[in-house]
Amino acid sequence: MSTSLRSWLQQGPFTLALSSGFFGFYAHTGMLSALLEAGFTPARVAGCSAGALVGGAWAAGVEPLQLRERLMTLERSTFWDPSWGPGLLAGSRFRALLDELLPVHTFEECRVPLSVSVFDVLAMRTVTCNSGELAPAIQASCTVPIMFHPVRSAGRWLVDGGMFDRPGLLGLTTSEERVLYHHLPSRVPWAPLRTALRRDAPQRPGLVSLTLDMLPRSNPFQLEAGRRALEQAREETRRALDCPIEGSSVSLQAGRQAQAR
Repeated sequence: MSTSLRSWLQQGPFTLALSSGFFGFYAHTGMLSALLEAGFTPARVAGCSAGALVGGAWAAGVEPLQLRERLMTLERSTFWDPSWGPGLLAGSRFRALLDELLPVHTFEECRVPLSVSVFDVLAMRTVTCNSGELAPAIQASCTVPIMFHPVRSAGRWLVDGGMFDRPGLLGLTTSEERVLYHHLPSRVPWAPLRTALRRDAPQRPGLVSLTLDMLPRSNPFQLEAGRRALEQAREETRRALDCPIEGSSVSLQAGRQAQAR
């Protein structure tokens, strides 16, 4: 007999892992809102890029309603600061937004343990941040190459951890850890790049992935699409809770019947 996602979540503590996905922080916020409304609170959070922003904000004490209100009023001018350098945007306005949003300054002050994936440019490897200053780590994890200048933190040049850890799972502590993974599938049309970005959710023991496909995709010039994605992700997650888990995942296409696989 198949177990529903709701039943699986009721079985014990779980880590919430949130993937990268450009402006997918809207979808992550909608999903997290529904999860918490249903009474399911993560014991730990791991995230990368968009996932680091949402997971980090919640772990720091920002409730989904607060984050939703901020995202619903987000304008491009809030983070758009073109500047000469190794990227289109300096990132100063985005950092100011994080400083305004986050109620705590360090990982140690977060309500649950948090792990954020970033890419160390000089060392050419993905590393995880789980202690020290919070805002620089989240900023670095969201620093999409070419779009933003790299972030200088603790003597390292850092960019988006989704370069080589798109799922944001590097910070998981043990292979036995129960993980609910919210997967934002890539829609890149070029096959080699799509493969590199891992369209399919990863497989590992104890991990259940939730994929809400076909949500509106946002970018700096289509923020309204992100607002719609937030609301749709919230509704689809509510529906997904009562869908069966077949294998290790539940996949839904927005507005369509749930699919178990």
